[in-house]
Amino acid sequence: MSQDLIDRHALMRQRARISGNPVTFLHETACDDVQDRLMMVNRSFTAPAIVTPFPEIWRAAFPDAVIVPDDDVLALQPGAHDLVIHALCLHWSNDPVGQLIQCRHALRPDGLMMTITFGGQTLNELRTALAEAETAVTGGLSPRVLPMGEIRDYGGLLQRAGFALPVADSLPLKASYASALHLMRDLRGMGEGNAMTARLRRPSRRAVLLEAARRYSDAHALPDGRIPATFDLITLTGWAPDASQPQPLRPGSAAARLADALGTQEKALRD
Repeated sequence: MSQDLIDRHALMRQRARISGNPVTFLHETACDDVQDRLMMVNRSFTAPAIVTPFPEIWRAAFPDAVIVPDDDVLALQPGAHDLVIHALCLHWSNDPVGQLIQCRHALRPDGLMMTITFGGQTLNELRTALAEAETAVTGGLSPRVLPMGEIRDYGGLLQRAGFALPVADSLPLKASYASALHLMRDLRGMGEGNAMTARLRRPSRRAVLLEAARRYSDAHALPDGRIPATFDLITLTGWAPDASQPQPLRPGSAAARLADALGTQEKALRD
């Protein structure tokens, strides 16, 4: 039996420790972005649901929504919603496709699913600095920053989950910190510390963290001495299939040639 990538018990402990005062600026940014996107959709949603570990952030923006935690089995009723938002927690799932399938089952026909998650460029600077520092100080390497999917991978997940009209796009964000140590403290405050099953099970050596901070600053320091941190927010949208949606034409059924529409000469391809 393969080992789960995520230690969900460790993740829940991390979130419990910060429940009184979490660092939420990324969730607030995601919430604002979702609201902006929904304003551009020519549809009124009357039965929304939100999957999130931080309900207080989303409840203010969506007071009528059903809000559920990102458990392995989502507490959503099949066919009960016309909008499901999966909010910045898909990266902590051991079965992301299963999460998306559950969201699709919770939708009514032609209902909208919107997922916000982290992309592959997230924390790339920290990932490199920690790997180089640990290798230099200890001669070994342990998993420290959760791997994130690339945008093309997420688009494939939408198709595997059975969504119609799938779209994936990226919103790169930059934050700045006094040092890499301040960034790591903020990540713990977000509940985004290392909860991978294969993580190092003892405290990191101080020398590793200090060396990582030095390498991070040497490679990425800004003119004012602070360091940047990349957060790559990926937004996935898909619709529960419905007969009223646009359907692709059968291959060969076109009534006009593309070359005629473009006003160009069609040429045969060489073998």
